[in-house]
Amino acid sequence: MKPITPKAPKSEFKDALLEVRRVTRVMAGGKRFSFRASVVVGDMKGRVGFGIAKGLDFASAVQKAKRKAEKNVITIPLIEKRTIPYDIESKFGAARVRIKPAQKGHGLIAGGSSRVVLELAGVKDISAKILGRTRNKIANAQATLKALRNMKSKIRVEEKKP
Repeated sequence: MKPITPKAPKSEFKDALLEVRRVTRVMAGGKRFSFRASVVVGDMKGRVGFGIAKGLDFASAVQKAKRKAEKNVITIPLIEKRTIPYDIESKFGAARVRIKPAQKGHGLIAGGSSRVVLELAGVKDISAKILGRTRNKIANAQATLKALRNMKSKIRVEEKKP
């Protein structure tokens, strides 16, 4: 009779695989291959995270990245659970991104990895533009997350006004 092992609890987050690459490390005996995965997780209610991990096979790299992303979750201030309080621009390495709030019904207007991050964060009405020349998905996702992380809630912004 096999012992019953408890299954891992079902995560509250939805996840999206941003990118998987096969990477190579050159050793004295030859090349060693592994996989690098980048994953975005979010609960569609204002919480989003990003993780990168390496593993010897595809599945282990994705699982590790997902665990890292769940550890790095940030909460963003959403107005009426649909948009952000104000315009923000951010830079991460060569990646630059500008995010603007939009009126109700406008929809999620964003491209590339910014769209994935904002979608999993639960933002419904927003306009985002990748301004940097890099096409690096990881850098663009990190720039979007940095912008969201630096955002303050509307209440705190109004308190600071003279």
